[in-house]
Amino acid sequence: MSTTDLTELRYEVADGIATVTLHRPDRMNAFTLTMAGELADVAAAADADDDVRVLVVTGAGRAFCAGADLGGGLDTFAGRRTRERPPGPLSEDIGGFPRDAGGVAALPFAALRKPVIAAVNGAAVGIGATLTLPMDIRIAAESARFGFVFGRVGIVPEAASSWFLPRVVGISQAMEWVATGRVFDAAEALRGRLVSRVVPDAELLPTAYAVAREIAENTSAVAVGAARQLLWSMLGAPSPWDAHRAESRALVELGEGPDSAEGVAAFLEKRPPRFPARLPDGAVAGVPRWPLPPADVTPSPAS
Repeated sequence: MSTTDLTELRYEVADGIATVTLHRPDRMNAFTLTMAGELADVAAAADADDDVRVLVVTGAGRAFCAGADLGGGLDTFAGRRTRERPPGPLSEDIGGFPRDAGGVAALPFAALRKPVIAAVNGAAVGIGATLTLPMDIRIAAESARFGFVFGRVGIVPEAASSWFLPRVVGISQAMEWVATGRVFDAAEALRGRLVSRVVPDAELLPTAYAVAREIAENTSAVAVGAARQLLWSMLGAPSPWDAHRAESRALVELGEGPDSAEGVAAFLEKRPPRFPARLPDGAVAGVPRWPLPPADVTPSPAS
């Protein structure tokens, strides 16, 4: 799908910053299969676009995302084996079961080589909360509300959040929020390290864009791309020696590249840098793409 064909998102690029807006304001941006597919598409488009240095993700209207669209009533979470699935990743199986739509939407943001900032306005509940976990920086408006409410509707957390959430906030805090399923305010999210800062509602997007501009205007795309992949992938590494090995190679490869020379020259000449290097399709400075899909992601037999 082209980013011009989006129906439940808005996607814009300006001055090195891509803005992704969840856009079902009449439904508080409730999550659907269509939105899942479109999120995967825009993440891939942003990753491939040299004009995009950083992404800002937010919601239209008074909510970030109020969770799954419950328009299916009692059958909202049933029929996963039999429901019609659109083409693409949503039609795939993993481990012999239909892929979770939340994971289809969230994992492409994990795989990005570019920083992602979640600007959370209003309700971020269920998938509205878990979708933000693979993002790098979460900034909340004072009106933001979060909830990992899955236990209250009889299901488990999704969007690979059983991997991400304990790594972001720690296992004790993760279990408290998941086990109670309660909705909590931005101040508690800040205390629990789910967000890095809370700002007045009117300052949410200006704050997010200020951080995005600082990245876009002052850093090397290849250096930040390699660093993002390193930091996330090393959360699962068995030893700091794995990090030492990967960093040693990356330092050699980046040190021999044009951005290192430009960065030093800009510093010595007291001027803004003009980094020329672009992200390659594959590994960045020897750092492999992460996370790679496993072997048990397969086309559905019914597709």
